[in-house]
Amino acid sequence: MVKIEAFRAFGVVARHGNLRDAAEELGRTQSALSMTLGQLEQMLGSPLFETDRKRDLTDLGMFVRDKSEELIREHDRVQEVIGSYAKDEAGRLRIASVPSVAALVLPELLRVFLEDHPGARIELMDSDSTQVRSMVADGHADLGIAGPAPERQALHEEPLFHDTLQVVCHVESEFSGWRGPLSWSDLSGAALITNQTFLTLNSPDALAAVAKSRLSARNISSLFAMVDAGLGLTVLPGLATRSLSPNLKAIPLSDSSNTRAICLLSRNSWTESPVANAFRSYLLGQLPTLLDRWSLGSGRTTANSPMSSGE
Repeated sequence: MVKIEAFRAFGVVARHGNLRDAAEELGRTQSALSMTLGQLEQMLGSPLFETDRKRDLTDLGMFVRDKSEELIREHDRVQEVIGSYAKDEAGRLRIASVPSVAALVLPELLRVFLEDHPGARIELMDSDSTQVRSMVADGHADLGIAGPAPERQALHEEPLFHDTLQVVCHVESEFSGWRGPLSWSDLSGAALITNQTFLTLNSPDALAAVAKSRLSARNISSLFAMVDAGLGLTVLPGLATRSLSPNLKAIPLSDSSNTRAICLLSRNSWTESPVANAFRSYLLGQLPTLLDRWSLGSGRTTANSPMSSGE
């Protein structure tokens, strides 16, 4: 059986492309490191490097490098979980979230949670739903707060909430004084700045409007700056429009199917750490208060219906 440290040593050599620097990083002699690699290649029955200089990987070497990175990451994570249980410590929690939830909802939750769990160490990362799901699936985040995962991406989902989509325009825009919600047909002639919110829109009128767009941005600050500069208007989840500048205005969309669902995401068949389990319980326990404070709809009745994943 190949030991995990053999794969770890191979990964370091593959990254440096030579034995000298790898041996220095690992605190081992070059001869000992060379022997470890030789034993690994002997057990695999094929060379991992094209030459003895260790600069270029064979096809097998590239495959083993990628898979060993996954193996080492999971090994280290499980070891950390076991250690935290053994020491009765809370451990580290990595949360990936869509920006609006990270900026508005999580700060107060984390403040109280950290007060109740003084041993916890939390890393908060914000990105769009697609990236958040990938971070959870790849093991770079322990929990994700984002839109539901597509069927091909096997993640465990716990519905949290949903909110309606809003049109964001400049106060001097022709739509600024619009009374009542806007429909996609109302926006057919407008310059749209698209973003991740548009990816799952199914309305023919919405798709037709998106097809005409000449601008796109993923960052909310960039979107607001573009709208403020008069380059067009955009559509975002309601939670993302709660702190607009005086130059911008949010107007609801009239199509009731255009809502953004948010779920708590984790990997299937994953041993959850004590701190992740504690935060999950705390977040779900605070849901009624969050729904009321932010005027959000319960995700438990809508997460399986067709809706936008937002951000």
